[in-house]
Amino acid sequence: GTEFGLFVTVDEGNHWVALDGGLPTIAVRDLDIQRRENDLALGTFGRGFFILDDYTPLREISAETMAEDAALFPVKSAWRYIETSRLGLPTLDKAFQGDTFYTAPNPPFGAVFTYHLKDGLKTRQERRLEAEKRAEEQNATLPYPNQEALRAEDEERDPSIVLTVRDADGKVVQRVTGPRGKGLHRVAWDLRYPSPRPTDPDPGPSAPWDSPRVGPLVLPGAYSVTLEQEVDGVVTQLAGSQSFEVVDLGGGTLPVDDPAAALEFQRRAAELQRAVLGAVEVTAEVKSRIEHLRHAIVDTPEATPDQLAELVAIDGDLNDLLVVLRGDRRRAKRNEPVDPSIVGRVNRVVEGQLSTTQPPTNTSRDGYRWASEAFAGTLEDLRALD
Repeated sequence: GTEFGLFVTVDEGNHWVALDGGLPTIAVRDLDIQRRENDLALGTFGRGFFILDDYTPLREISAETMAEDAALFPVKSAWRYIETSRLGLPTLDKAFQGDTFYTAPNPPFGAVFTYHLKDGLKTRQERRLEAEKRAEEQNATLPYPNQEALRAEDEERDPSIVLTVRDADGKVVQRVTGPRGKGLHRVAWDLRYPSPRPTDPDPGPSAPWDSPRVGPLVLPGAYSVTLEQEVDGVVTQLAGSQSFEVVDLGGGTLPVDDPAAALEFQRRAAELQRAVLGAVEVTAEVKSRIEHLRHAIVDTPEATPDQLAELVAIDGDLNDLLVVLRGDRRRAKRNEPVDPSIVGRVNRVVEGQLSTTQPPTNTSRDGYRWASEAFAGTLEDLRALD
């Protein structure tokens, strides 16, 4: 610790490098190691305390490691538990305590992956601009790129870093994306399977009290992670896999006799939710096509009244299906009681399992069974309408 920040050496003091990671330029007056978690604690002059969570990757850094195109460092065992907050919703940080209420962020939940990229992944345009900059520094002249090269730049999707998590049997559990820039990076996996909700490339903002887009929590056990890159649709491995353990924190009040069976129910319920919400997406597409056809019939002199009547009948049948699928919204908006819908039952079952490590209740099992039986017939009717 110095007057101008934190410095680290990996070669017994021959070279020192500033270790910032967002640390302001401030006098570091004291250092201490929390040996159980391998955290580095910094006491500063006038700016409070800072914690570097799990500094053990520094032990693996060497000149040889830094010379590699990419390196994936050992992964610390991850505690498995249900994250919550004494102040309210975990996504709200200070909850509703007011901006002057002091809080500090917790370490990221889950398994934290640390990797190093020597040069990073660059797009065609970024590589061309760097070459032009070097040429300018050397008073050289580069040829102007042809139209094919410029078109390739415009159509290229940015390359990406992907950390693929697998279970002890080698099955892919989750894929986590990470920064592609040069240097050291850290990303966290939340110890969950992917969300069963339909994929949305642009989900937009959500309220803090909305259910998170996550899947069931994985079981304790052995897992591994590999560092990969995706460039032009081709995925290649950048670094060898690292093994790690997911360890149950053991804070549950009620014992779980068969965790695997509880997870199996959660995954079946998640698959049902995926299918049900996908069916809702289909109804929206059919509604859009019906509206388009309404205008097309009016705009087409050769169209007949029978075609319009048939379209109105299809629209009515679809509205009846929507009542079964997602509930009677016309009654609900008038504060009238409505029957439970398929979507409502499934969402309640799945969301109830997201915040517990306990096995499903009989109410959850009944809700799953009723929703599954009702959805089977509804899905056939929807396919016919589609």
